[in-house]
Order: sequence, then C-alpha cells, then structure tokens
Amino acid sequence: MKRYVVELEARERTELASITRRGSHRSQKVINALILLNCDEGELNEQRTTGETIAGVLRISARRVDRVKKRFVENGLEAALGNRQGRRPRYLRKADGEFEARLVALSCGDPPDGHAQWSLRLLADRAVELGFIDSVSHETVRRVLRKTRSNRGVASAG
Repeated sequence: MKRYVVELEARERTELASITRRGSHRSQKVINALILLNCDEGELNEQRTTGETIAGVLRISARRVDRVKKRFVENGLEAALGNRQGRRPRYLRKADGEFEARLVALSCGDPPDGHAQWSLRLLADRAVELGFIDSVSHETVRRVLRKTRSNRGVASAG
C-alpha cells in the first residue's frame, strides 16, 4: 500500500488544534483533525504516532487513518477534514418549467389510439417525438407529474 506522509504547517496545526479543543464541530471532523495532528511527520510535531496506535486510541479502523492521510496529501486540509461535496456529481436539470408545462398539457390530452390512458413511458416517448426535449426517462416524467399533481389519468406501469 502506498504510504502518505503528512507534514503540517504551523497554520494548519493551529487550525486543527482549535477544532479539537473548542467550538462545536461534527464529530467526524474532530476525529479527522486528531488523525492529522497525530500523523504529522513535520518538524513541528515532537510526538509521532503510528496509524495503528491512532486507530486503537480513537477506536476507528487503520484504513480510515490511511484514507484521511491520502485525502490530505492529494486534496488538502479542507478535503481531509470532510468538507467536500458528495461523491455524486451535480447534474443540470433537464426538465425546466416550459417542458413541465408542455408535459402536463400532453398528459391532460387524449391518449394515442390503441391506448386507454397515458403511461409514463408513452408520455416520455411522445415528448421526445414532439421535440419538447432531446431525451427523457419515464422516471423524470413521473417526478414532473407528481410534482405538479397532474397524474390523474396516467398509468404508472410502463
């Protein structure tokens, strides 16, 4: 396994120490700060501790110690403390207000020949055919209709 060396600057040590001593912080942030302070191999740390010892004292896994060290080395202090966005990327919404209005109007109309009522998949396909949107899933259609409470005549099975 790759070994990550944590070397904290004086400013970083001061910030981490203040997180561990006072204020109200999330417990995970305090634990991560303690990990970094104890793993510091810089010249400002007089007392060096191994990852296994830190894990035993804090009652966490040694793997977590390694992950925090890795995040610090690769992404910096903020990422190591846990101040990062979720792992899932943010997506731009495809369904804007105009699309939603058109979809609701379409769902209120008569279903196509051979169908007793609109299905979510049928609505999604028809919205693409009519050029309301380039592509859309039946799940997006379901969310839009649920949000607008316009699913009265729509069958949920596709």
